Amino acid sequence: MGASVRALRALLLLAGFYLLGLAMLAVLAGVDWAAALWAPSSLAVKLYVVSALLAVPIVRGMFMLRTPKDDAAHGVLVTDAQEPRLWQEVRELAAQVGTRAPDEIRLTADMNASVSEEARFLGLLGGTRRLHLGLPLVSGLTEAQLRAVLAHEMGHYGNADTRLSAITVRGRVQVARTIAHFEERAGGKVAKERARQERKNEKKLAKGKKAKEVDTTGVGLTYRSMAKVYKAYGHFYLRATLAGSRRQELAADLAAARIAGRDATASALREIPALDSAHDFYMNAYATLGVGAGLLPPPGEVFGGIRHLLAARAGELAELRRELPTEPASPYDSHPPIAERVARLEALPDDGRASEPAGPALGLLADPGAALVAVEQASLTPEALRLRRVDWPELVHVSMTAHFAQEAEPLRRATAEVTDGDGSLDALLNALDLGVGWEIADRLPKSDQAGAAKGRAAREFARPVLRRGLSRMVAGELIDRGAARWELSWSESASLRMPPGHEDDLPAALDAAVADHPDTAPLRRLLATV
Repeated sequence: MGASVRALRALLLLAGFYLLGLAMLAVLAGVDWAAALWAPSSLAVKLYVVSALLAVPIVRGMFMLRTPKDDAAHGVLVTDAQEPRLWQEVRELAAQVGTRAPDEIRLTADMNASVSEEARFLGLLGGTRRLHLGLPLVSGLTEAQLRAVLAHEMGHYGNADTRLSAITVRGRVQVARTIAHFEERAGGKVAKERARQERKNEKKLAKGKKAKEVDTTGVGLTYRSMAKVYKAYGHFYLRATLAGSRRQELAADLAAARIAGRDATASALREIPALDSAHDFYMNAYATLGVGAGLLPPPGEVFGGIRHLLAARAGELAELRRELPTEPASPYDSHPPIAERVARLEALPDDGRASEPAGPALGLLADPGAALVAVEQASLTPEALRLRRVDWPELVHVSMTAHFAQEAEPLRRATAEVTDGDGSLDALLNALDLGVGWEIADRLPKSDQAGAAKGRAAREFARPVLRRGLSRMVAGELIDRGAARWELSWSESASLRMPPGHEDDLPAALDAAVADHPDTAPLRRLLATV
């Protein structure tokens, strides 16, 4: 579908929104006219008021024309002088696509690359073009794969996708605003009616009478009914425009394959789900691990540290690349499924470019470390930037120690309550020896199923919870004595390094302490040797 046809379709869909508004206003006017001719004057006045109230959201939706602007300041702006190789690559790819290169390149903290354009007059005239390039994405790609990604984005420019998106976005915003206006008014009526009934109930209760249940059924029904009409058009609008978006993605894929090579483009697409999963895991398990303890990784490592994870878990990532997501397609998806896109590319004739250079894409940057630091400064909140920076081993040790101490706190409190003591590890071990461990365990947080259990079943629910809390307290004691330390691992979870010669003693000692007939002697011997 050519740009002219797509522009005409987008304009027709946008015009449909205004025609719907005019039709709704015409219906309201028709009802008012009929009421003036045949309805009693009192009813007619009420209908006039209702029509006026319903007309306000329609008119507001039609004439509030300002659409949200992209955040032009998002990311770190890099000039040709700062990143000459990157700019040269982007310009060459744009020339091969046959389109104007972006006016700005901005480095971001996203696992993504995207392009935008500040088009004018509903996309009829082009404007400032921006390429947003996520450094976490660059960290996981080869140069050939990054060229494919950049060629894909230039393909969107070449197909006028970014320029024509202004019309599409305008329609989506207008429909959403109108629906929001109606739902806001419906919510206001419900809140007002609820408040009225609650005041009435308060007066009844004050007189000793029984209060009625608050019932707002049917309140705001007219507004919600009008919103449903616009929601129906909104669903139609989204299905129509998002189908076009999916075709645009496939066209951009073909442009990338033509310029950067079939294999490089397909492999870049295979990387996306794997890198997405790795990035989410990295941010949760590593980059933000120390936030609760007031710590962050070294400068440049908050977003750049994913390189260590990708290198250490190459086998897992290879499996993710082979097994692409098979999620069912939806008419409301903006992109076709990755598996479909890869299959289309791999079905293309061999172009003989399988041996493209496989150097890391970060090599295109003049100073990757400085770029990662700059993106951190631009992306993190002021509060995050004030956190203390430590190296990775120290961050893991301090963070895991604090995390275990927090997890041990419920058991400390329960021990203090039962023993009327300080809740220390020694007090807990004495309580276990005295046979009151299950009384302590009964005070720990439990699931509904565990709370309903009785007798032996209740003990089996409590045993792993008690053991887990005890392990946290023992670990804290060993760490405080300097006998144990948390070790960083990029290939698996962090592990607690035990004293030499006692690496395998802790699990059996914990099992003995929470057995039906508790025996804390193994734990006491372990603690006595350090």
